[in-house]
Amino acid sequence: MEHLNDEKIRELELHANDVRQTIIEMLIAAGSGHTAGPLDMADIFTLLYFHALHHDPRNPDWPDRDRLILSNGHIAPVLYATMAHAGYFPVEECKTLRKFGSRLQGHPHREWLHGLETSSGPLGSGLSQAVGMSLADRMERGPQSNRFYYCLMGDGELDCGQIWEAAMLAGKEKLHNLIGIVDRNNIQIDGFTEDVIPLEPLKEKWESFGWHVQEIDGHNMEAINDAINEAKAIFNKPSMIIAHTIPGKGVDFTERRFEWHGNPPGKGPGDVVAKDKQGEEALNELRTLRGLIKSEHQ
Repeated sequence: MEHLNDEKIRELELHANDVRQTIIEMLIAAGSGHTAGPLDMADIFTLLYFHALHHDPRNPDWPDRDRLILSNGHIAPVLYATMAHAGYFPVEECKTLRKFGSRLQGHPHREWLHGLETSSGPLGSGLSQAVGMSLADRMERGPQSNRFYYCLMGDGELDCGQIWEAAMLAGKEKLHNLIGIVDRNNIQIDGFTEDVIPLEPLKEKWESFGWHVQEIDGHNMEAINDAINEAKAIFNKPSMIIAHTIPGKGVDFTERRFEWHGNPPGKGPGDVVAKDKQGEEALNELRTLRGLIKSEHQ
């Protein structure tokens, strides 16, 4: 996978900003859904869908595609928004999020939308699904398969024991084409992760299960790209990328606040921005940021 030059980084950052705007628009239209996680994962999803993944939006069932497994399905808005901007379906359809009969439900349903690899809802199950897929790939294609399996997880769902069962099996089987990415935003619905169930030392935990582990800035396109390149070069163990992110990234009044984990604009805390102004203010901030991104790279 090629390294990123300044022009490509600018292109990816602009795509990520577009994805964030679409996330806000779809949450406003739905009147429900999660804000913090989708916003903070926009950079990683953008890097994957616009650079790292081997995939074809015009042929979503292409057998040689990489697989992206979303474990924490409640951040579906970022998956849908990125897929739409990548060409899987019209961006306008994003505003049907959570509507009756929509293909874009609150948690992804693979039978309703081409390009989804799994249905996700119960937290903690995605890594088991990814491990199973990777093992099946080895049985089908042998140990030299060039398909990669990316499992995206939230840090809060690492409270689930099933994650660690899957981690043990992946380490034992040395699944080199399995790449996990944990959104280390330090929040979950009840508060900060270290207050609910402390996760640290997280890097050492994954290493003890036989994984190659990297820690990165989850908003730095070059760092994300370099980490994926390194993970793909590891041939004797699965890889975990712990991506440190800012929940609610891109909108000042949502950043670093766990109260925005499960609330959309219009229903979040009104102590900074009035509820009836939250959607408009969020979009204004992101549009302003888009202009700054363009000017910084000119």
